Amino acid sequence: MKYEYRPATMDDLERIWEKNIRQNLEDARWVRWRDEYIGYNRTGQALTYVVVCDGEPVGEGTLLFAPECSAIAGRTVLADGATAANVNALRIEKTHEGQGHISAMVRLMETEAARRGFTRLTIGVEAKEKRNQAIYQHWGYQRLVLTEVEDGETVYYFEKNI
Repeated sequence: MKYEYRPATMDDLERIWEKNIRQNLEDARWVRWRDEYIGYNRTGQALTYVVVCDGEPVGEGTLLFAPECSAIAGRTVLADGATAANVNALRIEKTHEGQGHISAMVRLMETEAARRGFTRLTIGVEAKEKRNQAIYQHWGYQRLVLTEVEDGETVYYFEKNI
């Protein structure tokens, strides 16, 4: 298998969101999220990266730059459009999980954010997701900047200087 990590093309975005929606048919929010995230990429408010395996996108993550993005909801401690950006919506298909692909993609995202002049990144994790929390802390996201309840779940937001 040949893997590649790169910014998503519009075709990649359509393909990965089609999969996301198909896997979550019972949840209408996925259609709205598709439209929002593709729109954010078009306007420059966000940049989605993909993990591609043999030409097929199998994983994704999005850098949110603007506080206007719905996942940021004006919380400038998470993304302010100037110094802080947010690593958001990290997902990979189960068969590719645990092989370092998301880590490799996140390193590229961090490099891109620094290239654009951002000095810190934030990332959110549900309190119950102890494994992901440990991974994010291993990546250097260790300073707790915000705790929120979202969709009935406690979410911790950590930051890292880049």
